[in-house]
Amino acid sequence: MNSTVIVRIARLADGDGLPIPRYMSAHAAGADLCAAVREDVTLLPGGRAMIPSGFGIELPVGFEAQVRPRSGLALHHGITVLNAPGTIDADYRGPLNVLLANFGKVPFVVRRGDRIAQMVIAPVVQANFEEVVQLEETVRAQGGFGSTGAAAPYETEARF
Repeated sequence: MNSTVIVRIARLADGDGLPIPRYMSAHAAGADLCAAVREDVTLLPGGRAMIPSGFGIELPVGFEAQVRPRSGLALHHGITVLNAPGTIDADYRGPLNVLLANFGKVPFVVRRGDRIAQMVIAPVVQANFEEVVQLEETVRAQGGFGSTGAAAPYETEARF
């Protein structure tokens, strides 16, 4: 199954000469976003910066754009999208920026044209919220973080 939707792109002044978002393989879910910085931006370990993409988008009603990290940047450099996934709503018309963070151990330089994130276009379902006095019971009940894997035979502590 291959579905498509039209997303209108408006190139901004800082996006001159840069490619619009594009899918890098035939079945990619995310289209790569490039950095539209005028000068190199150095992200120090623990640092973050708002990086422009050089364009704005117009999504059809009923869709959102999710801005996500690129796996290679995360694995090799500790670079991620801080509010991942960042959500772009269908009624937003401003510049699309990417909030990058460096969780690595060394500075990371963002250069003009670098592929810094990916954008996934997804359908949106809006809920009708109904207030009730009590929620229906389940076996899990109020078991939260880690409650379904409490007896799992693996370590749950992250080791870096």
